[in-house]
Amino acid sequence: MRVGYADAVDAFLVDDLPELPPGPHDVVVEIGASGICHSDHSVLAGEMPFGLPLVLGHELAGTVVETGPEVTRVRVGDRVIGATKPSCGRCWWCVRSYPYLCSECLPLWDTPRYSLDGGRSAALFCGLGSFAERNTLHELSVVPVRTDLPFEQLAILGCAVNTGAGAVFNTARVRPGDEIGVIGLGGVGMAIVQAAAVAGAARIVAVDPVPAKRSLALELGATDTLDSAPGPELVETVREMTGGRGVDISFEAVGRIDTITTAYRMARRAGTVVTVGAPDSGSKLDLGGWEAVSSAKKLTGSLAGDALGDRDLPMLVRLAETGRIDLERMVTGRIGLSADAILKAFDDHDGIRTVITP
Repeated sequence: MRVGYADAVDAFLVDDLPELPPGPHDVVVEIGASGICHSDHSVLAGEMPFGLPLVLGHELAGTVVETGPEVTRVRVGDRVIGATKPSCGRCWWCVRSYPYLCSECLPLWDTPRYSLDGGRSAALFCGLGSFAERNTLHELSVVPVRTDLPFEQLAILGCAVNTGAGAVFNTARVRPGDEIGVIGLGGVGMAIVQAAAVAGAARIVAVDPVPAKRSLALELGATDTLDSAPGPELVETVREMTGGRGVDISFEAVGRIDTITTAYRMARRAGTVVTVGAPDSGSKLDLGGWEAVSSAKKLTGSLAGDALGDRDLPMLVRLAETGRIDLERMVTGRIGLSADAILKAFDDHDGIRTVITP
């Protein structure tokens, strides 16, 4: 099977690899489209703690073409979206309403799916490995959806939109009238903007250095845009826009320490700061101890939008079908399954989302 995988740090290949046989709870999915996320590049660059070799890609939409004998969630012919954080519904975390921390997730992610030279094997990033023509996945890693939306739009729901919208709906629980700030207008940041508008935010301040992204954000729900670099000047500007207070909720969707720090200081006292971007696993966040206490702010991470795939992905499909979330305009590039094209897409900082299509 032709797949794109990281064989080592900074070593990316697209090649034919022999598939391992599916298990009783596995499904075989013909991949209709795969989004390209910055996290895929972070794995390749050694910035995220995943073992290599690893088939990259984790924004997946496709069609089930085969099922194991004990599969109950889907049938052959079902259209599915990949769930980046599968949940079993039975473990300590799931029954306490933390499905995104399911104890079965990591074992599923670590399951070998391809055989390599020298007796090595490759697993799939987030249990999906969507940089491929077809893949064998555990049934918990797919969510069936009934929709005619194109695969390229469904694919970005799996991570970019689910993560951004989930940060709004599940983590921050944005309410009508809230004032929010968003740093970073890639796929995740643009989903935050749209979801915040759906949630009724009164002011949405979107920050990004790329003019085209700022323009699109205004069309998709942002009320204000800024191109200021992270730092005190940006913080002061946002405070001036909000009566000297700062925003009720700030979202960081870049994954850098300077933008996380700026997002923290953009929020008002007793406000909420949501870190959504994935920084280098070796980086350190340095906030003053007195500042952390006296500001009474809540700093929280949002892991894959704190989402439950079976609940949230069909809901997002409905929002897209009714035009409340615009997926079509978030897809700004289309490429084939080739190493050169994927590596070039990793370096594209001007677009929203590039997708791999057949």
